[in-house]
Amino acid sequence: MTSSSPRNAIVLFAHGSRDPLWHKPMEAVAERIRAQSPEVEVTCAYLELSQPDLPDTAAKLVANGVNHITIVPMFLGVGRHAREDLPELVVQLKAQHPSVTFHLQAAVGEDARLLDMLAKIALSPA
Repeated sequence: MTSSSPRNAIVLFAHGSRDPLWHKPMEAVAERIRAQSPEVEVTCAYLELSQPDLPDTAAKLVANGVNHITIVPMFLGVGRHAREDLPELVVQLKAQHPSVTFHLQAAVGEDARLLDMLAKIALSPA
């Protein structure tokens, strides 16, 4: 399916875990995005230990006519995965899907708004 109008998607990208309960916060964020912007397709992808991975997720989105994919690294700390592994994956995705625009955002842990919210949570009574 192709369309002349842009089709946008957001991929929430996280490390992954074998524990199925670990995924709940990611899916909760995805549901909030869907509620706020129903026209934007949103999905989750994982680096390891979980499925789907980023290449499979991107291929599925592209096959469904998405032509602009924003990848949001859901990392609080910016370690090797966010600093090296993810940018390399995006380079590979751009080569595999040259007609698609990929935008890699900074890790959520680098956003002052999230840091302020975490500080407020820590300071609030339990």
